Amino acid sequence: MKGVNTIMEEKQLRLTLQRLAHELIENHFPFEDTCLIGIQPRGIVISDFITEYIKEIHPNVKLNYGKLDITFYRDDFRGQIHIPSITDLPFSIENKNVILIDDVLYTGRTIRAAMDALLDHGRAKKVELCILVDRKFSRELPIHPDYVGKSIDSIVTQKVKVYWGEEKKVILYESV
Repeated sequence: MKGVNTIMEEKQLRLTLQRLAHELIENHFPFEDTCLIGIQPRGIVISDFITEYIKEIHPNVKLNYGKLDITFYRDDFRGQIHIPSITDLPFSIENKNVILIDDVLYTGRTIRAAMDALLDHGRAKKVELCILVDRKFSRELPIHPDYVGKSIDSIVTQKVKVYWGEEKKVILYESV
């Protein structure tokens, strides 16, 4: 990878996710009419962390948490083979506040696909978006996050990657 810049190291990443969790608590506690839904595949690690952190702070809260696969709702197949993940929504989203959670907001097309997929599961009262990294100047659709971990300026030739392995970090790099 050419021109690698670290946006967040592990400690800052953890603090950012905790802050996002606190913002959700502030706006939605006790989560009676709210569902948290991670977008497969990369939003799941973030949504897992946020939901576990909320449960750690409020162990008695009943949190509706699900996972949404958007594979067949995407508009960018272009001959690629995509292997679907599992959608796991063990609750109704009908007339609920839904918070979609993902790692990076770039063009907005993933979120559009997620909203299309949600419609197959009912009609939410309200849909909000929680994003770890917002690439704010690259939107192709009028989609904006309600909860943002970090906003960055980037150009089309750059990529943002969130690493969750042994070394947890977020990097910005020049794609070749």
